[in-house]
Amino acid sequence: MLLFKRIDWLKAIITAVMAMVGMIFLLPFVWMVSASLKPEADVFNYPVEWIPTTWRAAFNYSSVWLGQANFGLYYWNSMKVALLTTVLSVLVSSMAAYGFTKIRFKGRSAMFLLILATYMIPVEATLVPLFILFRSVGLFDTHTGLILLGGFSVLGTFLLRQFFASISDEFIESAQIDGAGHIRIFVSIMLPLARPAIATYGILRFIWTWNDFQTPFIFLSDRTLYTIQLGMNAFADRNGAFYSLIMAASVSAIVPLLIVFIIGQKHVIEGISLGGVKG
Repeated sequence: MLLFKRIDWLKAIITAVMAMVGMIFLLPFVWMVSASLKPEADVFNYPVEWIPTTWRAAFNYSSVWLGQANFGLYYWNSMKVALLTTVLSVLVSSMAAYGFTKIRFKGRSAMFLLILATYMIPVEATLVPLFILFRSVGLFDTHTGLILLGGFSVLGTFLLRQFFASISDEFIESAQIDGAGHIRIFVSIMLPLARPAIATYGILRFIWTWNDFQTPFIFLSDRTLYTIQLGMNAFADRNGAFYSLIMAASVSAIVPLLIVFIIGQKHVIEGISLGGVKG
C-alpha cells in the first residue's frame, strides 16, 4: 500500500513540474496576446500587465486587417500553399511508403537508401540549382512552384514507411486473394490503418509550410503572391516602431496553426485508439 502511495506522489510531483514547465513555455505567447490588446504606451510597462488596464484590441487588429498591409491576401496565399502542399506531400509520401514496404521489386532497399541519402544534403546547397531550374521552366514566382517544392519530402516518406512496415502483410495477402489490386489495397486498407501516422505528418507538413520563410523569399518576387511570413516581414518593416501592431499581426498568423494542431491532435489520438481496439 505504501509503495502505491509513493508512486502516486511521484506521479503528482512529475505532473506538477511538467505543468510549471509548460506554463513557462506559454508565457511568451501570453505576453504576445496581451501586448496585442494594449495601446503602444503600455506594451513595455514594468511590472508586466498581463491583463491590460486599457484595451485597444479593436484598433490594433483593425489596423492589421483593414489597413494597407494586405493581410487577408497574405492569409489566403499561405492557406492555399500550405493546404495544397500538405495534401500533395501526404499523398506522394504515403504512396512511396507503400511501394517501399508492400511491393517487392528488384533494388527496392538500395533505391530507398539512395533517396534517404539525399536528406543529408543541406537545403541551402540545392537552392541555386532549383532557382535556375524553376526559372527555366516557368515555375519561378508562382504558387505552383512552392507547392511542388514542398510536395516531395524524404522525411515524410521515411516516417510513413516506418509505420507502413509495422502493418501486417496478412492484410495485403487477404485483399489480393479477394482480387483487390494495389490501388484498392492502398486506398481501402493501408490509408485507414495509417491514419495516425498520416495525421501526424500532415500536421507537421502544414506547420513547416506555413512557417517557411526561406523558400517563398527566394522563389517569390510578386507582392500579391506573398505568403504570411513574407507579409509579416513587410509589415514589420513598415510598422517596426509599433510593437502592439506587430504582436496583433503575430497572433493573427499563429491562429491557423493552433486550430490545425487542436483538430489534428484529436484525429491522431482517435486513430491510435482505433488501432488499439482493432489489435
